[in-house]
Amino acid sequence: MSKTRIFALVGIVVLIAAFLTNPSQERHEEVLRAKAKELLTSQLDYKHEDAMQLGMMLFGDRVIDEFLVNNVHIKNYYLFSLIEIRWQADAQVVGGGAFGMVWLSPKIDEEADKIIRILKDL
Repeated sequence: MSKTRIFALVGIVVLIAAFLTNPSQERHEEVLRAKAKELLTSQLDYKHEDAMQLGMMLFGDRVIDEFLVNNVHIKNYYLFSLIEIRWQADAQVVGGGAFGMVWLSPKIDEEADKIIRILKDL
């Protein structure tokens, strides 16, 4: 077999693998929900851990769910997907997914700091 044919077959196998292992919408939301809880708890910085856990159970999950529904958009393409945060007419890609994995960029921390700073000023 020629090198060109081997390269083409390897490329086709990689494309099929990417198509079959593209993460689902639920997987993206699961990773984003975990990251949002982490960011929210780090930004609130309560002195009493029990009070913070109770607050997260009562209000945190609802706030996170509303934020994910209203401001996070997942563009799911056939081979990969992109996670985009839209806030005040500004859209920023903060992550992606391929081959069964979801990756979040460090920009999500910057965007979260910016959003929480704006919310605290209100």
